[in-house]
Amino acid sequence: MAAELSTSINIKEPRWDQSTFVGRAKHFFTVTDPRNILLSDAQLEKARQIIHNYKQGIVTPGLTEDELWKAKYIFDSAFHPDTGEKMILIGRMSAQVPMNMTITGCMMTFYKTTPAVVFWQWINQSFNAIVNYTNRSGDAPITVNQLGTAYVSATTGAVVTALGLNALSKHVSPLLGRFVPFAAVAAANCINIPLMRQRELKHGIPITDENDNRLGESSKAAQQAITQVVISRILMASPGMAIPPFLMNTLEKKAFLKRFPWMSAPIQVSLVGFCLVFATPLCCALFPQKSSMSVSRLEPELQEKIRASHPGVERVYFNKGL
Repeated sequence: MAAELSTSINIKEPRWDQSTFVGRAKHFFTVTDPRNILLSDAQLEKARQIIHNYKQGIVTPGLTEDELWKAKYIFDSAFHPDTGEKMILIGRMSAQVPMNMTITGCMMTFYKTTPAVVFWQWINQSFNAIVNYTNRSGDAPITVNQLGTAYVSATTGAVVTALGLNALSKHVSPLLGRFVPFAAVAAANCINIPLMRQRELKHGIPITDENDNRLGESSKAAQQAITQVVISRILMASPGMAIPPFLMNTLEKKAFLKRFPWMSAPIQVSLVGFCLVFATPLCCALFPQKSSMSVSRLEPELQEKIRASHPGVERVYFNKGL
């Protein structure tokens, strides 16, 4: 008869060493696995129950260590790390590849006319707004007004950037014109993410010591978290929006696409999808999910509070969001 699984496994942290890029990459290849969006509510609830029980010191009969970690990653893929609420399906990181490959592929296929640019940039920013809200850091709610402002501002910024660059691209080579959607997406990320997470910038995000004891809320930590997310999101989009234009520019000169021009969109979507399968987890892994900063970089009043109540603490930790 197999021995019962030990209750000493630390499932509050990922399975792999998060101080290394390789460890974080393994973690995010699991978190962003598109197959996770196919899991039923019953499977998600089963994983949630296994993790909840394990944290209480209750081991599900017959549970192995591999099954525990599988439940942990299923749980992490669908439930917010700070609030514990089930995340919106298309806002989960496991939906990033199928959603982004479709939207990005279409943005890059239908970029020549104004209606197409407006429509696909609007679709993309609507999706981004859901993702940014779903993967925000902290457990404080965001108001409808804040959501609306972020959504309208990011969509407007993306559309204006795309239309402006489209106008300029008429005077350059067709290849350069294909990069207009990427420039618009990069600009929109710089607008959308900070606006969607503006409450964090105003009021701060929860910071803890290395043992997860909450020490307060910091706007400085929020600034670092959001900067890291903006960088990783732009780089995440880069391969899928930078490599296919060169390939499509060559393919469209070949006889096959001249004969079957309707195949352009499926091929472009597939190329983007292939890039995103690798770019999504690898760019998520650029910075640790549990980010940290020195106490000396926090707000002066927060520094004083921490040094008075926790004199030995030199670094604080926080969930940067995704």
